[in-house]
Amino acid sequence: MIRTKVAAFAAALLTLSVTATATTGVAAAAGTEPVRFTLPEPSGPYKIGTVSLHLVDESRKDPWVTTPRKRELMVSLWYPARDVRRRPLAPWMPRAAADRYLGYLGLAPGGVTFGRTHGHEQAPVDRSLGRLPVVLYSPGANASRSFGTGVVEDLASHGYVVVTMDHPYDAAVVEFPGGRVAMNPDGEITDFEKAVAVRADDTRFVLNQLAMLQAGRNPDADHQKLPVGLQDTLDLRQIGMFGHSLGGAATANAMYADRRIKAGMGLDGAALGPVVEGGLDRPYLVVDTPGKGGMGTNPMLRKFWSNLRGWRLNLTLNGAAHNSFGDDALLLPVVAPLLKLSTQELQEMVGTIPTARALAFQRAYPRAFFDLHLRHRGHLLDGPSSRFPEVKYTG
Repeated sequence: MIRTKVAAFAAALLTLSVTATATTGVAAAAGTEPVRFTLPEPSGPYKIGTVSLHLVDESRKDPWVTTPRKRELMVSLWYPARDVRRRPLAPWMPRAAADRYLGYLGLAPGGVTFGRTHGHEQAPVDRSLGRLPVVLYSPGANASRSFGTGVVEDLASHGYVVVTMDHPYDAAVVEFPGGRVAMNPDGEITDFEKAVAVRADDTRFVLNQLAMLQAGRNPDADHQKLPVGLQDTLDLRQIGMFGHSLGGAATANAMYADRRIKAGMGLDGAALGPVVEGGLDRPYLVVDTPGKGGMGTNPMLRKFWSNLRGWRLNLTLNGAAHNSFGDDALLLPVVAPLLKLSTQELQEMVGTIPTARALAFQRAYPRAFFDLHLRHRGHLLDGPSSRFPEVKYTG
């Protein structure tokens, strides 16, 4: 249990500075400067804007709680922006959520100071680009939408509108307006079949709210002001989705339930739910690792793969492990000494792949996939590339 919490703590520590004391259990050496982590600059030509929305589904009761509460979600939109001057950078995780998460991990609130993203809050949209493809992101189990910030920012910097979704009560922590925080009352989820079904419903609801936004209405439950030009930039004819771990299973099942999603990608994603037998007739990219859970050892993933009837590709990232995807890949090697992780424990989390190569994969392959199937351009996925010798292609 201790190591589980250490791994979860490490996964949450991206783009932050650690100001630990001896009472936290993660003490820095006396006299040393705080350890600092930052996301790399996005590689695209566009500045990034972002806005968080509070969405309430009046048609559903929340399936995770016993009180008669409507299902609520928090989502963030990331998009190409103009005139970002005087627009503050959004935090990687809001303060109240960060403090509650640290408390869950047995750390004092304020023991870790979370940093900023590259997304400028409420910045006006760059409308000179016209309508842009939309990509949804679903995180892993017991994680949060913050954990995919690096790859999401990079997509936005190349001209995508990316919508990151939190799934309350299966997410680690979700902060709603006013500082109200939702956490799983049991600590973490174990009913993954139920979680996949709930996430598929969440995704369909979010797509409906995006259609409302495109039609000129404000879907935010608190009627907050929206960035200028946001409704004019969504191309809802070109929607993709991707996710990590359970978010990969959520992606496949959301596609199975809703044909508005044209292409999907799972980053070391699980295979669960009705889509395993039902299959898909639209493009799907399976990214796995050589270890447990990959195509070679996971019969459910192989069954899902056999029932894909459209364009399909299986990529294996050699040297990678389950946490080589998302923001964990950058953070965990840096904080391992602080958290007293052994070399073996670290390799079990992020593999032996160099951090720079894991980040290079994250920047290149999700964008190549969505470029190919939403913009009909690019050739990286045609076959093995000398620029990425660690990537194995299986058609």
